Amino acid sequence: MDLLAQARIKGVQSEFVDALGKLRVTDPVALKSILDALPEKRVYRFVSGPVVVRALGHPRTELVTIGAPPLKWKMTGNGNLIAQGETREPVIAWPAGLPLGYHRLTLTDAGGVTEEVPMIVAPERAFGGDFDRGWLLAVQLYSVRSDRNWGIGDFTDLAGLVRLAKQLGADGVGLNPLHVLFDDHPADCSPYSPNSRLFLNPLYIDVEAIPEFSPDLVPDAAATAARLRDGDRVPYPDMAALKWLALRAAFDSFVKTASGVRRNQFDAFRAARAPLLSRFACFEVLRHRFAAPWWEWPQEWQQLDETKCAELRNGPDKHEVEFVEFVQWTADSQLHAAKELAGQLGMRVGLYLDVAVGVQSNGFDAWNEQGAISRHLAVGAPPDVLNTIGQDWGLAGFNAGGLEAQSFVPFADMLAASMRHSGAIRLDHVLGLKRLYLVPRGFKPDNGAYVQMPFEALLATVARESAAHKCIVIGEDLGTVPEGFRETMQDFGIWSYLVMMFERDDAGHFRPVDHYRPNALVTLNTHDLSTYAGWRSFSDLRMKRSLGLDPGENDQARWDALGLLDEILRANGIRANDVYSVLAFLSRTPSRLLAVSLEDLLGVIDQPNIPGTIDEHPNWRQRLPVTLDKIVSKVDVAALKAATRERSLPGGR
Repeated sequence: MDLLAQARIKGVQSEFVDALGKLRVTDPVALKSILDALPEKRVYRFVSGPVVVRALGHPRTELVTIGAPPLKWKMTGNGNLIAQGETREPVIAWPAGLPLGYHRLTLTDAGGVTEEVPMIVAPERAFGGDFDRGWLLAVQLYSVRSDRNWGIGDFTDLAGLVRLAKQLGADGVGLNPLHVLFDDHPADCSPYSPNSRLFLNPLYIDVEAIPEFSPDLVPDAAATAARLRDGDRVPYPDMAALKWLALRAAFDSFVKTASGVRRNQFDAFRAARAPLLSRFACFEVLRHRFAAPWWEWPQEWQQLDETKCAELRNGPDKHEVEFVEFVQWTADSQLHAAKELAGQLGMRVGLYLDVAVGVQSNGFDAWNEQGAISRHLAVGAPPDVLNTIGQDWGLAGFNAGGLEAQSFVPFADMLAASMRHSGAIRLDHVLGLKRLYLVPRGFKPDNGAYVQMPFEALLATVARESAAHKCIVIGEDLGTVPEGFRETMQDFGIWSYLVMMFERDDAGHFRPVDHYRPNALVTLNTHDLSTYAGWRSFSDLRMKRSLGLDPGENDQARWDALGLLDEILRANGIRANDVYSVLAFLSRTPSRLLAVSLEDLLGVIDQPNIPGTIDEHPNWRQRLPVTLDKIVSKVDVAALKAATRERSLPGGR
């Protein structure tokens, strides 16, 4: 079979027109690398692809053919028969009451031709929330200063943020991704480059809140923690060294002194998160043992083997395996406590968590899901005006064939890992549910190709998990997307993500209030954009120029933008142009959630992250200018409440 035929089967689009209007044709060698890295993808006879049933009304599935009639169908889940029937027409009318979830559908015609197809039964739409309009306080958790943390914002600080948000009238707290990173590389701190999206970053644990921990277990812990709290940047290596030392001391104490109740809670958590938790713990032990990417490990460990993992868990490394599980249990418990606090305070959303678009290829998820995650391919973006050679984000993503083979369960597990703690999540680069731009390892990003994803099945999975966890889902759909993409996304109940700085017409005018969609989260900016103070002061332009980056805008264009901002504010009867004035404008939009950056409220000039830099700018390291307990005194609370009044009053919901 030639390359183009293989590409068609695997959904690889090797020719496309980029944002510059240039026809891109993937190099044949690069195309072959992409095809070799993707698993086989089934070509179905009776259906066009994975079967999605939305459980409202009288669902039906159109068939491509019924072969030799009658066509018999059988639906199974967890090895059990759920329903069965037959049809003589090219359609299956599904019986009422099918259970929501991920199933397998077997189709067999009278001639004995049979095939098995993944099948998802989902609600009509994702969970939509039980409020009219509200707002969230958006914070980079690592950046929080307090008089008690160990140099990085932690889950006890998060509880303080929840109380602060409630005091300010917000419905929840929005956070950077909390995914686990690599504990032996603490300086690699980007929350968007995770080891795994299934587990939490232990550096956010408040060690002193662990019942079995005592400061005397770690000599000079208090003095060292006090030193780590100094400065404007998170000292990741030193902070991580102290925290991991303390976590080990806490675990050793737990093993020796924990109460029966605590031990039972630990065992219950391990059972509830099995088998993924035990696999992750084994992976971490092996990663430290071999100190190399998993594909360079001894052959016996390069693939997940449950029997071998069981031997590891019950052998000399038992203590180390349980330590990893203990750390995850602790992180999970502390994050859950913050979620529960938000519920007790009556917050309509609680925690709003960000989900990264992919994972590091040498991390747990890529090892555990080698069929569904292609480590040889990196997610990125084709050339555009700002990135003329394209982008390679260095992250591995899911692939269609591997997900279909497992009835989309790996994707569902990934969603559930964040949804279990939150009232809303944001899916970074949600366009990836329809197609991913993939760059083969060793090639420049302008030699990638688009790979189609099973869009409807992935949306159905999102809807299923969203309804099960009562969690709103916001898709980061910035920029140009294919025709009909947003409409399909909204039809499944997934909200849009609207950034005011991007909501401008071709002449640069800011869009009016009624332009904004209701089922959306609206915000002034993002972690990758300038803060409001930085934008007004031109600081972002100067910073990018000093780093040799094209800011995409000259000073005159910025002056023009400032004038156009004044124009849209005045058109809405708002005379000032401070951050509270802009928030007043955004509060009037019909969009149901508004995210307000804590950096903007505090007048911070530098943005958390500048894309295109690694060490040139202190990405993901900058601390807030004041401690948590001083924030209220630095924010004009009256102005904030006036700006968000429509979203805070009961009648506004």
